[in-house]
Amino acid sequence: MSEQAPDGGTPIAEQSRDYIRVKDLSLTVAFSDGSRWPSSAGTPHAQPVLVTCSIAHDVRAAAAADDLTHSVNYSAVATGINAVGDAEVFPSLEAFVDTVCATHERRFPEAGALALRVARTKALLYGASFGIEFTKPAKGEQPKEETYFLQDLACYAILGIHPHERERKQRVLVDVSVTKARSRQAPVDYRNLEQRIFDYVEESKFLTVEALASEVAKTTLSFIGDESARVTVRISKPSALLTAEASEVEVTRSYADLQRTEKKTAPPSAKPVPALPAPSAPTVTNPKENPVPPSQFTPSAPADPSLPHRAAIAIGANVGDRFSNIERGLRLLEAPGAHIESWSGEPRVVVVDTSFMYETAPMYVAEQPRFINCACMVETDLEPRALLSFLKQIEIAVGRVESFRNGPRAIDLDIVLYDSLILDTRPESARGTLDNLSGELVVPHPRVGEREFVLRPLADMIPEYILPTTGRTIEATLASLTTQPPTGPSMYKVLPFPRYPLPNHRGERPAHESKIRPVPPTATYWAFPLDPLASSSKRPPRKTYIMATLNATPDSFSDGSAHYTLPDALSYANSAVSDGANIIDIGGYSTRPGASYVSPEEEFSRVVPVVQAIRGLWQEGAVTTPGGKMPSIAKTAATLISVDTFRWEVAEESVHAGANCINDVYAFSGPDWPPTARSQEHFAKMRQVARDLSVPVILMHSRGPASANKDYSQYEYAADADGRGAVLEGVRVELGAKVDAAVRGRGGIRRWLVVVDPGLGFSKTLAGNLEVLRDAAAVVAAYSPRVQNVAAPPTRPARNPLAGYPMLVGASRKSFLGSVLERPDEVGNYEGRQTRPVERDFATAAAVSCAVQQGATVVRVHDVLRLGDVVRVSSALWS
Repeated sequence: MSEQAPDGGTPIAEQSRDYIRVKDLSLTVAFSDGSRWPSSAGTPHAQPVLVTCSIAHDVRAAAAADDLTHSVNYSAVATGINAVGDAEVFPSLEAFVDTVCATHERRFPEAGALALRVARTKALLYGASFGIEFTKPAKGEQPKEETYFLQDLACYAILGIHPHERERKQRVLVDVSVTKARSRQAPVDYRNLEQRIFDYVEESKFLTVEALASEVAKTTLSFIGDESARVTVRISKPSALLTAEASEVEVTRSYADLQRTEKKTAPPSAKPVPALPAPSAPTVTNPKENPVPPSQFTPSAPADPSLPHRAAIAIGANVGDRFSNIERGLRLLEAPGAHIESWSGEPRVVVVDTSFMYETAPMYVAEQPRFINCACMVETDLEPRALLSFLKQIEIAVGRVESFRNGPRAIDLDIVLYDSLILDTRPESARGTLDNLSGELVVPHPRVGEREFVLRPLADMIPEYILPTTGRTIEATLASLTTQPPTGPSMYKVLPFPRYPLPNHRGERPAHESKIRPVPPTATYWAFPLDPLASSSKRPPRKTYIMATLNATPDSFSDGSAHYTLPDALSYANSAVSDGANIIDIGGYSTRPGASYVSPEEEFSRVVPVVQAIRGLWQEGAVTTPGGKMPSIAKTAATLISVDTFRWEVAEESVHAGANCINDVYAFSGPDWPPTARSQEHFAKMRQVARDLSVPVILMHSRGPASANKDYSQYEYAADADGRGAVLEGVRVELGAKVDAAVRGRGGIRRWLVVVDPGLGFSKTLAGNLEVLRDAAAVVAAYSPRVQNVAAPPTRPARNPLAGYPMLVGASRKSFLGSVLERPDEVGNYEGRQTRPVERDFATAAAVSCAVQQGATVVRVHDVLRLGDVVRVSSALWS
């Protein structure tokens, strides 16, 4: 058998040993992805590129005859590559090299293997070049592997064993190459990879180049996220030797190496220098703890370099006001100085992401209340034992009283993951059982693999994180667990609503309570079943909640000024509640096309008095009817209220007056489209108000005025054979970006408090509205295999950022339904007719039925009684 080529292609015996080469051909090529910085709106940037092209060709005939007709004309090769560079604008380096290969194959069909090395020499901010190289075996074949490289990253780091090397940073040069299976799903994000490596090296304080090179390799592997990848890192210290250009260490690592090294224990003699001074807390003597491997949690460095570690904290509560207890614990986590009594200095723990929230049956000890479970990601400078000690302070402050193991608790805070660390503070002889964990710390949590109520929250935030103890991702571990037969009641996602206005506090409050913003008590919560990975094969019942629409405006598109006066508004609220509304949405600013401008003061004067009047009904309905039933007027007073506004001032005052939720048609960014600097300011303020008030928010997809900006051609890559899918993709990408920005990072709102609305009737054509309604489930589902594999631009998220969120669908009486009714039947006598909004309730019924079938959590309607009947029958059919 012939020996195979290294890339698995044509056997070496059948390949030429001769090559024609064009070395370092200098081109100017236009790329639309920017140069050192990303390009805004895909603006082309011409930039230098070096190409080395080697063509396998048997030159013996040309040598014998001394005649170039028997060889490959390297001038023609260079001309062909030049022509490619001049021909078009390329979205990525991968697109350019693929075009070079295709052109070469057409022009030189008889040539042998093609080896290509292409470098963009002005693409990196800190390095000399970024590039790609591979060998294409023969015509019609694709390389199985390709290598990406970053050359000469110039960094400065504390590195070395000598005293003077511990005092000042010295220059180090880093070369990184990544060899992995060829893929064209998305270009390699070389800018973020460069930044990740640069930040890691700059913040490191290793004694040896060997340790630094190994950790850079781990960082790169974690970033690439491809189990086929192997990484070579070469690090040079130019200042190390007087008589040599540099001292160097080169290491090559694979995913298997990464998993093995993370499980090993560092020798007791190793004394790596930590990136930050050790906090004043109990010392962890387990040698597994240091050095802390780089984090896998996000593709970017921590927002605050002074908080270099990332940890995942699991949260549970089943005593008292479970939701309020959890919110109080999260606010105390960010106590200045990580001490809830002294409360001074900068926060040493910052929450940067949260999961969805779940209600679960108790595990291990069944005779106790159901738990609320969730998780958060934090950035911190606390070492693991110090972080554990701080969490115990918070548990006590919130009201946890020690009971039996796995028993009831006001709050439970567990460190589940800490960077990629494996840690067990128990003596080696005591690690054969899990009954001796009190006062000890084991990371990753030893029971993480058997607890769906821990794995699901982690999968919401870090599905691709590799558990260092098993080498499997969170997502894969959850999938394995949920394929097993269910052992108990189903888990549900939950959406808590706080009670406002805040009650008057009587008596003395603990000192720490006065230092955080007031945490509202819980009014009620909604539960809805899990979707793709439900632990039960039988789909649990799904309730679709009903939102009543109360327009406190003189110019509403649907009902004009029917509820503009306070008595009319209260009358509608009472009838809506008795007809089955679960929440009333009050708006004071019409979003219909051509609606008059309303000042914030005017909007406030329309909305807040209605909220106050509904809450004031408590005094009139404070008695119960015979049989202990609450009178209808009291039910109205207790009903949930959302305020339909995009203005933070109106939202804030409405919630303080008694609203429980904010419904924002612009998803925090205001009415400007495309977004402006004012949009960013608006987003930040709305985000802060929602975070401070701890209220659910409904974030809707829109693009400025409802009747404008309906072109979704930039998303046509996602369209199916029938031309459908671009608008759905636009909703996922555009609303997903806003939701991600609202939830992730310091100051983010809780993921479990977000409801998404695909925005029917806003910046969509008739066909676009029907597309979104027909396949509304795709807005909040994981990408289908077809959508996952489309040739999407590199900026598209690898996962649907809206996956898992509860969804509101608001189709009631909207103009796109009227457009359908205007069309004549293709067969029959119906010639079409124009309809007023109030005449579209039967059309709304069809849309609501579709929304229920598509899994909507909430539907927004005007006629609550009749559309409620539609919801009930639809639910009976499809739940």
